[in-house]
This record gives sequence, C-alpha cells and structure tokens, in this order.
Amino acid sequence: MKLHESHISEFNKKFIHAHQNQFDFLSATLDKKNINTQNVVDALAKFQVAIPSWALGAGGTRFGRFSYFGEPSNLTQKLDDVGLLHALTQTAGAISLHIPWDVPEDYNAIKEQAKSLNLKFDAVNSNTFQDQANAKESYKFGSLCNTNEAVRAQAIAHNQDVIKIGEKLGSKSLTVWLADGANFPGQNNFQTVLSNTENSLKSIYKTLPGDWKMFIEYKPYEPNFYSTVIQDWGTSFMLANACGDKAYTLVDLGHHLPNTNIEQIVSTLMLKGKLGGFHFNDSKYGDDDVTVGSVKPYALFLIFNELVYGMQNNPQNPDLSWMIDASHNIKDPLEDLMQSLEAIQEAYAKALLVDQSALKQAQSVHDVVACQEILQRAYRTDVRLLLAEARLQSGGALDPLALYRGLDVRQTLIEERGKHTIASGL
Repeated sequence: MKLHESHISEFNKKFIHAHQNQFDFLSATLDKKNINTQNVVDALAKFQVAIPSWALGAGGTRFGRFSYFGEPSNLTQKLDDVGLLHALTQTAGAISLHIPWDVPEDYNAIKEQAKSLNLKFDAVNSNTFQDQANAKESYKFGSLCNTNEAVRAQAIAHNQDVIKIGEKLGSKSLTVWLADGANFPGQNNFQTVLSNTENSLKSIYKTLPGDWKMFIEYKPYEPNFYSTVIQDWGTSFMLANACGDKAYTLVDLGHHLPNTNIEQIVSTLMLKGKLGGFHFNDSKYGDDDVTVGSVKPYALFLIFNELVYGMQNNPQNPDLSWMIDASHNIKDPLEDLMQSLEAIQEAYAKALLVDQSALKQAQSVHDVVACQEILQRAYRTDVRLLLAEARLQSGGALDPLALYRGLDVRQTLIEERGKHTIASGL
C-alpha cells in the first residue's frame, strides 16, 4: 500500500488548530525555563531509527507463532512497509537487512525503491545462529567460536559476504550477533571458544571497508542454557578493542539480566568512544523484546539522559546507529513499531529537557534531592506535542496510529497480500 501526501495533509487539517494552540502554550511554558523549543523539535525531526526487515512480520515464542496476516513476503514489500511507517512518523528513515533472509535479487531496483521512499540502508546483519540451506557445515556447536576450523571458516566467509552485499546497497556497518555458547558445564573450554571468537572477528574485520564499522552484540543467555561466549558488554568491549578502531560494542536493551544498570554501561562505553549501536525494545524479565517503553519507560529515559550527555560531551564516540529490535507476538507489527517509535522519541525529548548545568551543579555539592528533582521534572513533562510538531514540520502525521487505523491499512495489506503470507526469517 502506498500512502499519499494527501492522506496525511487531509488528516492533519482536522487537528491542526487544536494542536497549534496547545503547542504554543507548551512552547511558551518551556521558553520561561530557558528551553529553546524549536531546537528540541529540530533534534526530534533529525533523529532517525532503523527498522529491521525481520520486524515487519508477527514474531512468536518457542511454542507458537500467530500471524497478523498481510505480512510482507519479500524484500520489496518490506521496503513498502517501512516506507509507510516513515511517511506516517518521519522518524523511520532506514531499514536494516538480515542476511540471508533478505538478499536482493535486483540491487538497482531495490536501491531505487528505497530512494523513492526516502529510506537508507542501515547496518547489515549476519546470521550464523541458524544452519542455512545447502550449507556444508553446521552451527549446532557454535560458529565463530567452533573448535572445528572448517565451521569457523564458513562463518567468517558468510560475514564477509554480508559486507559485500551491504556495499552494493550503500550500507556502512556490519552487526555481528552470536548465539555461540554451551548448554552444559564442561561442554566448552571457555578460553578456547573466546580465543577462537576473537580470531574469527579479526579475520572479518580485516575485510571491512575503510569507512565501515563493525558492531559486536552481546547477550547473557539464550539460546544456550549454560554459557554464552559474548555474554556481557565487557566481553564485547574487549573484543572490539582487539579488532581495532572501527569495531564497537552494540547495546541491546533486552540483552541484560534483570535490573542491570544499562545507563551506566552506555555512559562508560561513550566515555571510551566504543558505543557504536543501540537496539531498542523492552522487557520484564529478560530479553522479552516487547514494545519499547511498555514496561520500563523511566529506565528508558535515564538511558537517554546518558545518551544525550554523551552525544554532547563525548566527541571521541562516533554517531550512533539506532534500531528497533522487538518481537510483535500478538500485535499488528506496524502498530507496534509506531508505538515503539513514539516511546523512543518521547524518552529522547524528555532527556533533551534535562537542565544539565543545574544537574552538574547539584552533583558538585552533593545535593541528591535536587538531582532527583531535576531529572524527574524533565521526565514528568508531557512532550507528545513536541513529537507531533516535529512530525508536522517534517511532513508526517500528527497522530500516525490514528491515521493508520483510519485508513484501515492492515485490511488493505491483507487484501493485497493475502492472509497466509509469512515474512522471511520468521
């Protein structure tokens, strides 16, 4: 389904007067606090989050998967869905492909389609956590860590192929996530598998183009029940340092044990210039990968407070790659992604309202109460009008979800694609 500009403009006309009155009041209120409202709106408009190709279909668990119907069955349809999201929100201006699920058949056609939808290609993602059709070796006992040299060579070659695919599309980064680990004590020698992983990553890194980055993701558990080779940010950080200046740690909100202080991890990595990417989702217990901000919105705000500080004060850290990485088990995937984009922008906007000078002053005199008040004053501000204004100024919808439902987009997609299509990789 293609969304026309008239759909958005006609929808916005219905609400523009009420929005403008409310926005003007909020703007005047923030001006009295010496906050430049337009600067915040500009920052929100500039902030773009990549949509992964695998997030456009219904996810599931180990026990079942329930389709929401009308799923995109090929890369062209996936690009159309991301284009629709971007047209509505004006904050989803990139797509992140997973290989081999989404290898283009016609690179020029795919690039032209992305350009027509105002989309860029974000990081390309390799897959060594599944055995692929016709693969000579199996990853049952690990890929880059495997004690079998032939398995490691196959996994390295796959990552190198992914880089070549990304080059053809204009991507500038590779994300490596490993399922490598052990299910039982004694299954692996910890030092051997870690050394193998480091050497394998170095081999991949050597073929990285000069203007590319490599992101190394970590995860404390799953799919293995006893150990994971890259189990925490420290191990990822160590491996990134071992590879070189173009290798960075990637933080996924779901990849932490309950109550981990993620904002401290973010702060440390930015101080060291090694935070490369950020994957958004939310969880109650660990790696639930549910809608961003649906469970721990204040924690998300605290993380963004550190991200904003780092972006303003850590020039040694590169511009970050942002992506949503969630599973839409029982929601319309496009609606879920819109909710996540809204939550991300909301947390970012609130972090931009933090009076960093006042906070630093309060910290210097150990006024703990004042520190809390400064943070919570920003957090309690209703910033949704700022998000709507940023969308309005960029050509998006004042209320993307309402317009999506008003146009009955999902039913249209079902009519176009059918009920039983399944997004590749799911």
